[in-house]
This record gives sequence, structure tokens and C-alpha cells, in this order.
Amino acid sequence: MPSIAPDEQPLHVAVAVVANERGEILIARRPQGCHLEGMWEFPGGKLEPGEGVQQALRRELEEELGIRVEAARPLIRVRHRYSDGCVLLDVWRVTRYRGAPFGREGQTVRWVEPERLPAFDFPPPNRPICTAVRLPDSCLITPEPSSDLRGFLLRLECCLREGARLFQLRARRLSGKEYRRLAEQAISLARRHGAQVLLNAAPERAMELGADGVHLSSRRLLSLRLRPLPASHWVAASCHDERELRHAADVGVDFALLSPVLPTASHPRAAAVGWEQFQRLVEQVNFPVYALGGMDKRHISIAHSHGAQGIAAIRGIWGGTGAMLCDKLRDFSAHPSSGAAGGEG
Repeated sequence: MPSIAPDEQPLHVAVAVVANERGEILIARRPQGCHLEGMWEFPGGKLEPGEGVQQALRRELEEELGIRVEAARPLIRVRHRYSDGCVLLDVWRVTRYRGAPFGREGQTVRWVEPERLPAFDFPPPNRPICTAVRLPDSCLITPEPSSDLRGFLLRLECCLREGARLFQLRARRLSGKEYRRLAEQAISLARRHGAQVLLNAAPERAMELGADGVHLSSRRLLSLRLRPLPASHWVAASCHDERELRHAADVGVDFALLSPVLPTASHPRAAAVGWEQFQRLVEQVNFPVYALGGMDKRHISIAHSHGAQGIAAIRGIWGGTGAMLCDKLRDFSAHPSSGAAGGEG
């Protein structure tokens, strides 16, 4: 957790994540003679007295890169203490701008593919930004599969075709061989669609099967004292309160799912934290957090406005219109005589 006292006023810095049409991210090298010289960073600068963060963002990007910001949305807020003071990086993803960015102040700038960002030498508070940049704004959680594993995989593929790029595979009821077979097929589907898959299982199982990482239940999270996987693999965790978020930070997770934000049918007795409490909790950690509980894609914008990376959901993504169409196609393929009246071929 950030070691900044509640009444301490950090240096407020507006930071921008700017992408080009290929999805590459713009980074700049800090010039010689300045603090942390030679390291890479995301463009931006401190707020002037009386200046709002979006106003500072527009000014800084025009001064540094020669571009005009037309639209941006919150991405993540990172608090960090240096030996000579503390900073608050208020990071925004620029979604529309005019002009061609260049190093207007003579600084070296470079376009980098998101997955290559961790290879660059960034100051410590920029690391969570690299994580947030690489994560999508929604995370699918699969329901427990029924005996119809073929139908489960068909539904999963429909979600991937609809745009899901990160999913957590839950299949706690399956035996060892059945689980391995399902996980291998789910990972293969993810590779075909450019998606990433986390296994809700023991960390060593995720490594063994070639998944992109592990999702830790809150119980498994609290049993750990150290990060269970190397930095090359995602470590995510389920959290429900400040204590679990604090422990997740101590373990060194990459991101978390915080729930329940809104009331849910699956956990009707669980007290929802609500958006205001969600934001208060998220602001105490330096890693991306997805809002879980009563979510669907209509909540993504409000989640962003309350400090979330985005939303995580089971029904809200798994039960989408595209997935339901897959169910109809599956039923039709199983019972073709129940389809429309025939024709040729």
C-alpha cells in the first residue's frame, strides 16, 4: 500500500497514455541533468496552481508533444514516495487527439507495443501504468462448466469473438484429467483470438498448463506471503475489503477484482460496497482493480470514473447477445430438423 500519510499533499502530476492507430504507446526518455535521467516515462507534468488535471494534461501534451487532446478518460492513479517527497500520478488514457506527436522539447520519444513496455527502464511509479495499459477494460469470469463441455467451449469462443480479451477459467468441480483437457482447450482458444487466460487454480497448475497467469481466490491470497509466479505471468486476486487489498499489495499482485460493488443474484446476502466506497478503496492501492458484482458492459464508463480498470463479470459478459446466439446455433446443429423449413442443399 502507498506509504503516504492521509494529510500529506503529494505533488500532483497529470500523465498521459497516448496510442497511435496501430495500438502502440508513446513513451519519452528523461533528458540528461534531470531527476531520474535516462529513464523512460509516460508524457505529462505537474499541475500548475489552480489548474485541473484535464487542463494540465492538455497543456502538457501540447507543450511536450505538439498535439491537442480532444478526449481522454481516467486510467489509474498511482501514489509513490521518493526520498525527497511524494507524488500522485493521475493517469489518463487519451482516446482522441489532433496532430502528430514529436519531442517538441528535444526529448527522445518512441512508439512501443504494449506488451513490450515491461522491458523498458521506467521509474517505479510508472510500473503500474505499464500494467494498466496492457489490461483490457473488461474481464470475463467463466461460470462453472456443466457436463456439456463442448457447449461450454462454444460459448467461450463466442465471447472471444465478441471481443473478450481476458478471462478467468473457473472449473473447480472437474477432476484432474477433465480439468486439464478443458484448460488446454480454453488456452488454445485464447491463443487463436489473441486473448489471455488466467486459471482459478493453484499457481503451479497455471505454469504447468501454459496459461498467462493465475487468479487467486481470497482464501488462497491470504495463505500467501510472497508472489507465487514470476513477473512474466499475471497474478490476480479476489478482494472484498481493505484488509485483503492490503495483503494483495504485500504479496505483489498485478491486479485485483473487488466485489461486490452492486447487489448480485449469486450472492444476495453479501453487502454491496457501492461506487463511492469502491473508489475510496481503490485509491489506497497502486495496482489496477476491476469492479465485480452486478456488472455488465454498460457499467464500464462509470467504473472508469470511479478509478477502476474496468469491469469483471460472469453473467454480464458470458450471457451477452452473441453468446446466446451461439447457444441457438449449437441447438440447431444438434437438432437440425427443428430449424426453418428447408430449401436446396
